[in-house]
Amino acid sequence: AGDFDYYALALSWSPEHCAVKPADKDQCSRKLGFVLHGLWPQYDRGYPSNCTRERLDANMEQEFAGLYPSRKLYRHEWEKHGTCSGLGQTAYHQLAASLKARFQVPASYQAPAQPLRRSLPQLKADIAAANPWLPASAISVACSGAGRFLQEVRLCVDKQGAAAVTCSEQMQHAEARSCRQPDLLVRSVR
Repeated sequence: AGDFDYYALALSWSPEHCAVKPADKDQCSRKLGFVLHGLWPQYDRGYPSNCTRERLDANMEQEFAGLYPSRKLYRHEWEKHGTCSGLGQTAYHQLAASLKARFQVPASYQAPAQPLRRSLPQLKADIAAANPWLPASAISVACSGAGRFLQEVRLCVDKQGAAAVTCSEQMQHAEARSCRQPDLLVRSVR
């Protein structure tokens, strides 16, 4: 635990999640845009997971209410990713919450009533413009539907969560495989 190169703050685009998994009532009964999927310790190649058997303290869900869009993510994200951070549960969730709060959603993505069509460079430029601390090189995108839809944005930050870092070459390759269309659709919030 604690042996990794950087963090990826994974922010899912909730309308896409709900288009694929409409039965997720915790998340899909609300009109959400970007939501926290998780704070993931990353290696330059690959990532650690399930580093200890430490179970989630039930108080974390109350102490960090609203951090995740669904109750099941608290336990899953702690056990798979948080246990590899080298941090205690409170410190891990505080770091995730502070990074999530630091991310400014660009105005046109806050609650689009109509779908947005964006190229990958435009999407990253929109995010970087709203977040001067995030260069485009620290933003990685995951797409779904053979690259047609925005699924998730991943922000790469140092191990202290203080500064943006360039996402690994492996993460950039994953983006290129995932988002292979000339532009993608950002589903509307409904």
